Amino acid sequence: MQTFTLIFLFALLVTTLMQVWLSIRHIRHVRAHQHQVPEEFASKISLADHQKAAAYTCAKTGAGYPGILLHVVLLLTFTLGGGLNALSEFWTGWFSDPVVHGMALIISTFMIMSAAELPLSYYRVFVIEERFGFNKMTPLMFFTDLIKQTAIGLLLGAPLLFCVLWLMEKTGDLWWLYAWFAWIAFNLFVLAIYPAWIAPLFNKFSPLEDAALKTRIERLMNKCGFTASGLFVMDGSRRSNHGNAYFTGFGKTKRIVFFDTLLARLEPAEIEAVLAHELGHFKLRHVIKRIAVSFIISLGFLWLLGYSMQQAWFYEGLGVTAGSVPSTAMALLLFFLVMPVFTFLLHPISSLYSRKHEFEADAYAAQNASADDLIHALVKLYQDNASTLTPDPLHSAFYDSHPPASIRVAHLQNQGQA
Repeated sequence: MQTFTLIFLFALLVTTLMQVWLSIRHIRHVRAHQHQVPEEFASKISLADHQKAAAYTCAKTGAGYPGILLHVVLLLTFTLGGGLNALSEFWTGWFSDPVVHGMALIISTFMIMSAAELPLSYYRVFVIEERFGFNKMTPLMFFTDLIKQTAIGLLLGAPLLFCVLWLMEKTGDLWWLYAWFAWIAFNLFVLAIYPAWIAPLFNKFSPLEDAALKTRIERLMNKCGFTASGLFVMDGSRRSNHGNAYFTGFGKTKRIVFFDTLLARLEPAEIEAVLAHELGHFKLRHVIKRIAVSFIISLGFLWLLGYSMQQAWFYEGLGVTAGSVPSTAMALLLFFLVMPVFTFLLHPISSLYSRKHEFEADAYAAQNASADDLIHALVKLYQDNASTLTPDPLHSAFYDSHPPASIRVAHLQNQGQA
């Protein structure tokens, strides 16, 4: 057995066991604390709501086990099981051009994976979300969204894939650098068109009509030096009872979006505080920093792919026959299929970076709105979204992009007293 095969199998085993262990820890921790509301929330959240959040969290986490197993089965089937070899040989009978053949290979692989994962997605929406009263989707809406997502993915992704494969075939050893520039251009293009062209395909966006709230928000925006192309309300209640607010786009396409569920639940001062938090991300350049970090990381990955695709052990260790080695598409596909196995243990770093930004945005909101109003808003959102107040600390460190509720509220209380 190839050395790299052993390394890959070991990394896959460690990653899988870690995922299962973290889920087990999380469920046990949440259940152990479900009988009493944390002291700092006892006057704000009822025991019934706390227990609903615990049950919802455990149900969602438990539903992840089949997904973990399915991912392992698919990955081993496509690599060491010879699935990619079989797909490559199948498309060889249809396409002789390496770029077109490569596109067919990559697209068909991800279509098969998406189809295999579809029953799990359906279960999450129509069993778990339905059981806890969050789902508003119908099966027709679910599959309509799926068709739209697939069409958009092909419409935007296929040209990018063609460009990258062409660069890999035609531009020599520095293809990874040219592909990086193409990747940057693609992401900036999607960010620019998403608010006005993509998002409206799934939701209706209406101008904010509450004059008093609009005046309040515009005053906050002026104070923070933020300009946007408009304030919009999204009909999030068509699909779910979960609530949120965000801003999207950049440059002249920036817009602020509120879920209708959020506006229906929060008071004007609380909405202002939530928006101040979101504006904090903008003012502190968190979005730009995250985009820059993702671009730097992608450059490193593309360089590593450029090195790996020249090594015979990379293909042979992952079960690809020698006849497929010249395929740049095979190298690209193999790399992005197996890379998550080797980077899983880096999740806490990404989560820590994100939580740092959340603390900074909270502090900005406390300076430009009200820390107490933001706390009240967060408590309502925790309650409405059935977010657990007692996550397992290690599970949270790995996965959570936002700080745990108790820590976040404590920080905000300190900000309010400062």
